[in-house]
Order: sequence, then structure tokens, then C-alpha cells
Amino acid sequence: MHKITLLGCTLGLLFSAMSQANEAPLQGTLAKIANSASITLGYRDASVPFSYVGDNSGKPMGYSVELASKVVERIQQQLHLPNLKVKYNLVTSQTRIPLVQNGTVDLECGSTGVTAERQKQVAFSYGFIYVKGQLLTAKDSGIKSFADLRGKNVVTTAGTTNERFLKSYNVEHKIDMFVISAKDHGEAFQMLQSGRAAAFYMDDALLYGERAKARDPHNWVVVGEEQSREIYSCMVRKDDPQFLALVNGALADLYRSGEINGIYQRWFQQPIPPRA
Repeated sequence: MHKITLLGCTLGLLFSAMSQANEAPLQGTLAKIANSASITLGYRDASVPFSYVGDNSGKPMGYSVELASKVVERIQQQLHLPNLKVKYNLVTSQTRIPLVQNGTVDLECGSTGVTAERQKQVAFSYGFIYVKGQLLTAKDSGIKSFADLRGKNVVTTAGTTNERFLKSYNVEHKIDMFVISAKDHGEAFQMLQSGRAAAFYMDDALLYGERAKARDPHNWVVVGEEQSREIYSCMVRKDDPQFLALVNGALADLYRSGEINGIYQRWFQQPIPPRA
């Protein structure tokens, strides 16, 4: 059985909630939200089970989307905006950071890992899950480790740290695999299923999400040494401590109250709505 680590005591409970925007004048993102009575959330359309579009509702859903909704509830309470309008803006691996930076997206909770490079561009909330890079492959492929990838096509998702890692690993270890970059996780899995790639390299939680969508999930296995370990967090604009404090406070309260356990169970321990 696969294991995905939920960041409870590890991160969330190590910090008390930072002071919220009560008496202080609103600044940055909170002032923008108050003035427009709206907030724009970034979402992914293929990061199952974190952020994706369900085939029945046609709306963004997932573990990370639900966390973002809890932040929205906190904003409604703090700013006394019960009718706050929530807008959704699609982001990709390539556009998510620029859209947060330029103000198009106010909060992005999806499947973005915290890295030193990204911290120079945006600010990150408390982490909410720990993931490791692994391989998804057919059960009968004979692939058990990265050494088995020699001369094979391996797909990953463009614009991700996994893509950069895989290319670097290939050169450093002289694997001589052929790295293919797909536009999103869904396309990458389609390439694997169609035989255009022998393996799909990505964060383990996302691989399990893609496998769950297959007609016969048992035909696909997650293998290989754990690589490129990351923590997923929500992104906000840099130099906006007031908004970051509110986001962190909302997340910390989910852990403190135990509500996070029910959210985790909903998206990782039972069947979930399929992707559109």
C-alpha cells in the first residue's frame, strides 16, 4: 500500500497561527480583495487528487482546492465579506508563478513544491503534504528502478522540478533514457498508456492519482528509488506578510482542530470524482 505523508505535526503544529489582519489597516492582497469584494484562486485541471476539474460539476475540486476554500472562509470572516465572490483562473506548471506575481491570481493551492528558486519569486504558506519523485509504469514492463530506463522513453511534465531533476539525473548517471515533456500530468499518463513512453516520472501522490483514473489501475505500478523530495504549499505574492499570516492561520487551525483528517480521508482514502 502506498504511503503519502500528511504534514500535520511536522509543520502545521510546529507553528502557532500568526496574528491576523484585525486592527491593522489592510494592505496588499487583502486590500485588493476588500476593494473588489472578490478573490481569484489559481487551479490546475489535471493534478488529481489535489486540483482538477470534475466531470460532473465542471468545477475545480481536490484536496488543495478544499484547503483554498478554507482560506476563503477565513477571509470572509476577517473582512466581514459573507458575499465574497470567488473567481477561478486556470494555471499550468509554466504559468502558475507568473500569474501569482502579476496579480492575476491571489492564491494558488495546487501541487506546487517549495524550492529555494521559487522562494525568490513568490511566498509559500505552511506545507500541507510531503511527496517523493517515483516512476509509474506497466506492471509487466520489467521496470523496477531507474537503472532499467536505459534507452527507454520516459515522460514527465513540462515546467516542473521533476522535469529538471530527470534531465539532470539522466546526464549525471549516464542512463541514456529519452526524456519526453508532456504539457500536463494527464497527457503524460496518456503517453504512458499508449506505449509512447515506458515510464512516467512525477511526484508519487500525483502518480497514484493518475493510476486511479485508469480503466484497470492494477495494471500500473509505482516503482523506483524515491527521488526529488518536496513539500507542497500554497503560493501568494512576496512581501505580503498580512495575507500570508491569514493563509497560515487558516491552515494551522485545520490541523489544530483535526478537521484536516476528514479532508485528507475524502481525497486520499476513498473513491473520488473522476476528472472531466
